Formats: sequence, C-alpha cells, structure tokens
Amino acid sequence: MAKFFIPSRGPLSWRDSLADPDKQWKKGYSAYELAHCWEEATKLPSCVDTIFKQCEFPLFHDVEVLLAFPEYKVPLPGGNASSQNDLYVLAKSKNELLTIMVEGKVSEPFGKTVENWLGKNPSDGKQKRLESLLNILGLHKESVGNIRYQLLHRASSAVLEARKVNARQSLMLVHSFSETRKWFEDYINFVKLFNFSPNKDGIVGPVELNEVNLYFGWVTGEINKKEWKHF
Repeated sequence: MAKFFIPSRGPLSWRDSLADPDKQWKKGYSAYELAHCWEEATKLPSCVDTIFKQCEFPLFHDVEVLLAFPEYKVPLPGGNASSQNDLYVLAKSKNELLTIMVEGKVSEPFGKTVENWLGKNPSDGKQKRLESLLNILGLHKESVGNIRYQLLHRASSAVLEARKVNARQSLMLVHSFSETRKWFEDYINFVKLFNFSPNKDGIVGPVELNEVNLYFGWVTGEINKKEWKHF
C-alpha cells in the first residue's frame, strides 16, 4: 500500500506518530521541542536558517522547504525495523532537490554504540543490517565499534531518500536544544570517520556516496517558552 500523509494541524499532530507518546511527548524533550520549533517557523527555524546562510556551501544559502514529514520511517536493508527519523525535510536549492534528515536532541544520547548494539553473539539479522549500513556509507566494520549506532542509520536514511527521489544532495542534521551541547563528542567521532572536523553550529562535507553528496550539520536551538493552543 502507498504511503499517505495528512497535513499537520499543529505540534500535537506530531505526537500521534511517536513510538511512545506518553513517554516522549514532554516539554524539555526533543520530540516536543522539535515539533514546536519547526511548526512555529514560517519557513526554516531561524537557528537553522542562520547556520545554512553562514556556511561555506552555496547549496544551503537559499533552501526552500517543499515538504516535511515528522517521525518518518525509512526501511533499511538487512532487517524489518525501519529508521524512525524525527523529521524528514524534502527541500530545494539551486534547482536541486535536497533531502534533510533531522535528529532532535536535548539530553537524550544517540543510543548504544555499535559494539554494544551488536552484543557478544550478534544475530544474522544484526550483522546483515550493519553490513548494509556500512556499504551505504562507505565505512568499515573495524572503525565503527565505538560509534553510536543511531548515527549510522540516520545518515543512511538521508542517502537512501536522496536516491529514492533522484536527488544528488543530502544532509544529516542534528538539531540540539542542549545549552551544553550534550553528545556533541559522539557526533564529532562519527563525522571524523569521513575525514571532516565538525564545528558546533556548522555544516561540513560532502562525502560522495554513489552519486549522492552527504553533508553533516549540527545546529543549536532554544527551548520553546511559548504556550501553544493545540488544534
């Protein structure tokens, strides 16, 4: 069956798509803050727009949002579980399509390291899943043991969606609401695998992956203080 998406009626629409709404939908948590930040923006959130316009890549200087899908699931090779991205933005810039996978963070970590996720006796499914992600990203198993597994499948999601819509440009964007930028070191360690040195509130890249250019970005936003009247 084809996928059908219904236009949002406000931040509370995002809640319905969460894996565990009662646990995840709380003020000060990433799902809540990301929904309010992006819904409040007329185009891009100001913190995102500023970083885009200030970066060295002309591609990001005039980004137009075409469609945005909260809690967007991307099927991944090697298993039944999809990568549930906090927000997928299909955008356009310089007459090119650009896929953006946004990962919201406040204090939540990026999950288990690859080594802990695999365990001592990894199943065939986990080994196949990891092999497929490494193939998408052009990485080697021996280099990712201490890398957070979530970062692998979020980046892969951006590339896979780009291929699906015949886009040559993609971005994995971490939208953090942490004043202390918690877990930034994990993001650094991941991006360094591609021989880039990321900065706080900046974009680096690209790495070319089978005709798709993948960029990496980190942007810091503020916790929302506005009281919303949902629907």
